[in-house]
Amino acid sequence: MNKVANSYFAQEQAASPSKRHQEALERCIARLAEQMPVIGLRNPKIGTAQNRWIYCDGPDWVMGFLSGTLWLAYQLTGRSDFARAATARRPGFRMVLENRRYRDHDLGFQFSLSSVAEWQMTGDREARRMGLAAADALLGRFRPEGGYIQAWTARGPDDRAQARFANGRMIADTMQNLALLYWANRQTGIDDYRDVADIHAETAARLLVRDDDTSFHTFLFDPADGTPLRGETHQGFADGSCWSRGQAWLIHGFAQCHAYTRNAAFLAIASRLAARAETLVGSQAVPVWDFADDPAKPDHIDSSAGAVMAAGLYLLAGQCADPADRLRWRAFADRLLDGLIATCDLTATEGAQGFLAHGAAHVPAGRHDAMLPYGDYYFMEALMRSLGHNSFFW
Repeated sequence: MNKVANSYFAQEQAASPSKRHQEALERCIARLAEQMPVIGLRNPKIGTAQNRWIYCDGPDWVMGFLSGTLWLAYQLTGRSDFARAATARRPGFRMVLENRRYRDHDLGFQFSLSSVAEWQMTGDREARRMGLAAADALLGRFRPEGGYIQAWTARGPDDRAQARFANGRMIADTMQNLALLYWANRQTGIDDYRDVADIHAETAARLLVRDDDTSFHTFLFDPADGTPLRGETHQGFADGSCWSRGQAWLIHGFAQCHAYTRNAAFLAIASRLAARAETLVGSQAVPVWDFADDPAKPDHIDSSAGAVMAAGLYLLAGQCADPADRLRWRAFADRLLDGLIATCDLTATEGAQGFLAHGAAHVPAGRHDAMLPYGDYYFMEALMRSLGHNSFFW
């Protein structure tokens, strides 16, 4: 644990976690209200060294996270300005539905936190229609020969190398997108949505989760017949290492699958992944970006991994029958959340536009130590879950 975190915990050890988390949540809402007229209809992608946003150039996988924070703020406050800011973003999501090149496995990140959220909060029928259209597009990415949802889309014949990389590949992140399919099943009664989500989750449990309960980021199949080939990484340190945000996606994703299905196997896998993460995080206030024990690994932390993992652990804790398990996962989540508040919280930093510093977007590509919109969303979700809120859009 670093000196900042030690100092923080020394000063705050007697304070109530619920008070600390409530105050942090209120600062998030205040920061969001402050930044709405600055951000407008743009979608934050990554922060600068000065904690200012760089925005997406067109539709992007991250575009749903600001919408998600706006809808959470509306749920908490009832303030119509948050709802108006969220609904005003609808044309960008319509563009995704109307252009195949913008659609991939991230449709759940995009539409669960925008269209599904709007439907739940307002009952708007067009929002529901858009959510179901997104679920149909995600369903269409299912590869029955391998039992998985294709992650990325090949760009076409002009980029054969990218096509070879993309075709026949599943990734850990997709587990967070399955909630869109389960929601569509509940809305329509059509079994295909649920069945595909179940099959993909079962394949992920078998191939992305290693025997030691660490995880691969990606897994490659023969694109012709679906034969499983090998686990690899795209954003982690090495194919055999464990990328921390991937482990976090899987914890939250399997816990979410259990919430929808009550399949005990999904809860067991989430618990195994959480137990391994507890060991790997150790005494660190914030997870390192990759858990590899290698001196050649760059030394970065990832606040987004901590936020996703904390939110998933609270979700897991709420579904465990054993009181000891509930206490264990909640204590781990509290520790991660307090670590983020101690070392990464920007909500009281004048001039910062986001919630969290020190996010690692893609370390091999040189994108690290920055604000990230998904880190911000999951920080807010984790704070809410820690305080007992249980109505979300997943």
